Amino acid sequence: MNYRHSFHAGNSADVVKHSLLIALVQALQQKEGGLTLIDTHAGCGLYDLVGEQARRTGEATQGVLRVFTGSDPLLDDYRAAVLAVNIGGEPRLYPGSPLVLAERLRPQDALILNEKHPEDAAALRRAMRGTSAAVHERDAYELWLALLPTRTARGVVLVDPPYEQTDERARITATLAAAHRKWAHGVTVIWYPLKDRATHQRWKADLRQLGIPKFLSVEHWLYDADEPGTYNGAGLFIVNPPYAFTQALPPLLAALRTALAPAGHQGAITSDWLKV
Repeated sequence: MNYRHSFHAGNSADVVKHSLLIALVQALQQKEGGLTLIDTHAGCGLYDLVGEQARRTGEATQGVLRVFTGSDPLLDDYRAAVLAVNIGGEPRLYPGSPLVLAERLRPQDALILNEKHPEDAAALRRAMRGTSAAVHERDAYELWLALLPTRTARGVVLVDPPYEQTDERARITATLAAAHRKWAHGVTVIWYPLKDRATHQRWKADLRQLGIPKFLSVEHWLYDADEPGTYNGAGLFIVNPPYAFTQALPPLLAALRTALAPAGHQGAITSDWLKV
């Protein structure tokens, strides 16, 4: 599955991913100690919601634009993150994870971004001007391991690939196993698209074999049954989520499900622990 983000910026997957990222960082920042935030597949950083690529799919209309028609206060932090890169009240630009994370940095925190594609890396550097983020242009999986353990006592690694390669899931599984050996207490967030349940269940079975004790799975299925050959939703694996985050998660997921369910479908957004 090829998932080039410029075509999908601001869709339902982005809404869920960025809402949960904000909540996760907020939970970790309840402690004063510094955080190192690492994004291994950072993309361009900023996306045009009215440009040709975004208009070709129209996915933002079922994602960020739907959230902006609602008023649930549990999604206020997400709306604020989008408005931070826009002038006025209507989102025409969409912040990728690098800008969402940069907006939350405290003086004691650090942000490290990586994007292997040269054109996207150049766009990322432009988007991050005026921030303290460091931008790398390396193989994502090599960088993931090279930066562990983080210089600060606590940190978050976000792994958000486009799933262009057929072995993407296998590389994630292998790298996560090595990363956990180096950094067992660290927080890792892995984003993934959902196309069919059978493929996804096989991957979850492989991940269970890693024996990681605190491994949360959040899944957002848009439709009540699979729509073969189409994008059915997305999810996040979160290793070592903090307690404050897991306690705040159920009402946030309920707000997201209500905001994003397609017409005629209830959809589902769930969180479960992967049992070792």
